[in-house]
Amino acid sequence: MKIGTPKEVETGEARVAMTPDSARQLQKLGYDCIIQSGAGEAAGFSDALYEEAGVQVVKTADTLWKNADVVAKVRPPREAEVKKMREGQLLISFFYPASNEALMKQAADLGASVIAMDMVPRISRAQKMDALSSMANIAGYRAVIEAGNNFGRFFTGQVTAAGKVPPAKVLVVGAGVAGLAAIGTSTSLGAITYAFDVRPEVAEQVESMGAEFVYLDFEEEQQDGAATGGYASVSSPEFREAQLKKFRELAPDMDIVITTALIPNREAPELWTEDMVKAMKPGSVIVDLAAERGGNCKMTVKDEKIVTDNGVTIVGYTDFPSRMAAQSSTLYSTNIRHMMTDLTPEKDGTVNHNMEDDVIRGATIAHAKAVTFPPPPPKVQAIAAQKKEKPKELTPEEKKAKEAAAFKAQTKSQITMLAIGGALMALLGLVAPPSFMQHFIVFVLSCFIGFQVIWNVSHSLHTPLMAVTNAISGIIVLGAVLQIGSSNGIVVFLSTIAVLVATINIVGGFLVTRRMLAMFQKS
Repeated sequence: MKIGTPKEVETGEARVAMTPDSARQLQKLGYDCIIQSGAGEAAGFSDALYEEAGVQVVKTADTLWKNADVVAKVRPPREAEVKKMREGQLLISFFYPASNEALMKQAADLGASVIAMDMVPRISRAQKMDALSSMANIAGYRAVIEAGNNFGRFFTGQVTAAGKVPPAKVLVVGAGVAGLAAIGTSTSLGAITYAFDVRPEVAEQVESMGAEFVYLDFEEEQQDGAATGGYASVSSPEFREAQLKKFRELAPDMDIVITTALIPNREAPELWTEDMVKAMKPGSVIVDLAAERGGNCKMTVKDEKIVTDNGVTIVGYTDFPSRMAAQSSTLYSTNIRHMMTDLTPEKDGTVNHNMEDDVIRGATIAHAKAVTFPPPPPKVQAIAAQKKEKPKELTPEEKKAKEAAAFKAQTKSQITMLAIGGALMALLGLVAPPSFMQHFIVFVLSCFIGFQVIWNVSHSLHTPLMAVTNAISGIIVLGAVLQIGSSNGIVVFLSTIAVLVATINIVGGFLVTRRMLAMFQKS
């Protein structure tokens, strides 16, 4: 069977669904690869590179559609392209079936099969085929770069001879794949980054990347947080009002706002209102990654950049992945290749369209002359973070009871250990000479008291290395002090030297630790 990729017909689309590297991998699955001449030029892949990879280059799209058994595209097909499809042919591309019902039905009536890469279920096994996440990752990164290009100032704070430059403040609305990519890029550039999401369980991910999660003082916040499949769901009106109130508080302080909030098969929710835009400082930038679905900011103009009356730049480009065509094509073609791997379990160059497979069934929107959208829920659980139950807060009486129980258990343990130690000492005293027992008792007491003294020092006052050396020095000091009263002059001299040296070590250790801690304290 042949798998082919035509040149994208969408104006400005620079991505390509097959790269020379992915073609080599598809050939290992048993497929012959063909591509339309010039399909990869905008992404930096010449016809010569494809020919070197063993790909047949054809001149026209008609020739490709006629000869290919499987057609891989990036953008949803246009009506003219659907008409070129035939019975038994398989199309793999982004499709957005909820918005293209007529084209989906037309493909089904022709007897062709369609796999929508935007419908790949979010389950663990399908991560390697999740083209939405691949493209969102690039869009989030590129959004920050685009914001910096229009911001006209440093992201990171600087202190120079010419004056002090404050760091930029960035708010990322939505902590999905695109949001996390934007957060990572923003913090890497040195900006003070804030992030909000309706799913409070992602706060840990946000904070681990160096950003501050924006919490709402709203009791029902966690009830509408996560939906099946790891996507955000529609929030309640009360939650939405609390959310907008928080955004209005933040708007005057933010230099850059990047919105990424989308709900599957719905228009983008309005999260950044006109009054919030007016409250922002001149020179601020809004990058709306939801522009293709109406925008999170209703002042956004799709595929355009505008400047408001108060000097706020709003970027509504929808082609961020295409602006990094080489990287996007590499990732997307890898997603396609993994999909073909699942469709070719025998690696014999023959498609096995197994509708019992969760991933294949979930992504298939037309098959065997029938529309198969929407798919049934996947049999396995989606990658949605599970809510963590808050630990129950103890009452003052319960805390006292818990502390008393812990004290009793500790006391019992210490008494048991002392009893065992005393019994061992008594047995040793029956067989060992008195001179040995005198020094042995001093050694044991030094170890015990030294351990107790150092153990009770707060851990924040010394590093683990200093803790070990100070514990040893403490044992030496206590043992030497006990020996200073000896009648033997040599013992007294050595004990005095031991006390002096060990004390210097202890004091030096705490001074070094104090200096180390001061390095991490904010002035």
